[in-house]
Parts: sequence; structure tokens; C-alpha cells
Amino acid sequence: MTQQPSSTVAAATPTSEERQPKKSPAHFDPNPAKAGWLTKLVLVLICFLWMVPLFGTFVTSFRTVQAADSSGWWTFLGGLDELTLNNYREALQGADMGEGLINSFAITLPATFIPLLVAAFAAYAFTFMQFPGRDFLFLAIVSLLVVPNYVAFVPMLKIYDTLDLNGTFPAVWLAHIGFGMSLAIYILRNYMATLPGTVIESAKVDGASHFQTFWRLVLPMSVPAIAGFAIFQFLWVWNDLLVALMFIGPGDNAPLTQKLSELKGQFGQGANLTTAGAFITMVVPVLVFLFLQRFFVRGLTAGAVKG
Repeated sequence: MTQQPSSTVAAATPTSEERQPKKSPAHFDPNPAKAGWLTKLVLVLICFLWMVPLFGTFVTSFRTVQAADSSGWWTFLGGLDELTLNNYREALQGADMGEGLINSFAITLPATFIPLLVAAFAAYAFTFMQFPGRDFLFLAIVSLLVVPNYVAFVPMLKIYDTLDLNGTFPAVWLAHIGFGMSLAIYILRNYMATLPGTVIESAKVDGASHFQTFWRLVLPMSVPAIAGFAIFQFLWVWNDLLVALMFIGPGDNAPLTQKLSELKGQFGQGANLTTAGAFITMVVPVLVFLFLQRFFVRGLTAGAVKG
């Protein structure tokens, strides 16, 4: 039997480098280099500078009027007996912050879910359906992101006045829906474009309609992007003051941010009551972000890199 030359066997045998799987361009090192001491020091310093004012505001919200006006918040350890919950009680009851909290939920929830519902259908159409002018229409919608919202206030106020909507919840709902729709369509469309096309093709072969494909396949797979934009829209609407001032104004329908802006002028008692109202305003968005932050990061970065 003829023996195969060693050179041929060596050529046919893969080397150790060839046996290793090739890394794709989008490969990420699972063990990245650790940050140096200088980087950690800078991050600790930034966190400290960020947290000190927040902690001072939190301490001031529990101090009495006399203590807050006579000494700095850093002296609270020497007067723990001066800490009280009356600031929160007075802000919720006397300044109608409790009513403003309910109004904020009544404004934020519809202004978050309605644009998501419409944008999800639009994003599916721009991604998986063919129709004349699709790319031009998508480009026109995305270009609205550069238009500041306040340029539309005057014509919207005139239209709302004609329809007798000024000062009502639908007025601010429509404003937030219109201002947030472009970003929602852009984020959801970019995410849906990264979904595996074989799944959509399989649904077509099985005879599924566009609505069935959207509802049973695309929508469940797009949960990270939907949740990410929902958090973004919720925080934006909840913390909004400008749109609320323009389309609701003072009255029974005023949201929490507007009640907070009126708090100091109403009572004029010092920073203790204002800081208590500020923390009442902050508690809901902080809880929402802490519980759903992983969706926020995944949703906003989805579609940024494809491959």
C-alpha cells in the first residue's frame, strides 16, 4: 500500500489557528479588560458629585421650616429631632399634590400606550410590507424628529380652541402622541428590521395574514424595543411641564409637575416643602426605570448594529 506523503497529510490537517472558530465582526470579548484605578476614581468622583445634591435635597425634605432656613442640610445629624413627615403631608393634602399625582397618571398612561400601538403597526408596515412611496414616507416621518415641538403650539392652540379641547386631557394626549410618534416608529422599525426574515417567510408560506404575523410573531419578538420606548415615553411625559402649561394650564386637571411649580409661590415657606414635592414627583419615574432599565438599554440599542 502506498504511503501518503507527509507533506500532503500536513497540508490536509488543519492547524490550531484554522481549527479555532472565526470571530464575526460583531463578536464581543466575554472577558474585557478591567478598568484601571484612574477610571474607577473618576467614576466614583462623578457619582459622588451627582449624589451629594440629591442627598441634600432628600434630607431637606424632612426638615422643619426653621431648621431649613437657619442651617445647612449637612447639620441634620446634630438635630435629628427636627426631622418630620409634615412636609410630605402638607404637600399631598394642602398643595393638592395628591390630585396632581392622579392627573399625571391620567395623562401619562394614554400618552404612552396609544403612540406605541400606532407606531407598532406603522413600523411593521414599513419593514415587511411593500407599497408605493414607502421609503419616502418613512424618511418624512423620521425627519420630523428635528422639528422642535414648540413650533406647533400656536396652530395647535387655535385648533383646540375651535374644538373646545383646551384644558382637557385629550388635548395633552394628542400633543404627546404627535410629538412622540416619529421616534417610536423609528426605534420599532429599526428593531423589526433585525428580526429573522425566515420566520416571516415561514408565516407567509403557512398562509398567515399580515395581522396574524404581526400579532403572533413580530409583536412578541419586539418586546424589548416596545418596552424600551415605553419607558422613554413614560419618563418624558411624566416629567413634562411645558406641554401641560400650554394645553392644560392651572386648574383641576393640572399634573404633578405643574403643581410642583406652583408650590413655592403658593406657600412661600422655604425649600423644605418644595423638596418634599420634588421627591413625590420623582418616586414614580425612578421606580419605573429601576424595574425596567434592562428593557430600556436593550430597546434603545436594538438595531444599532446588525450582524
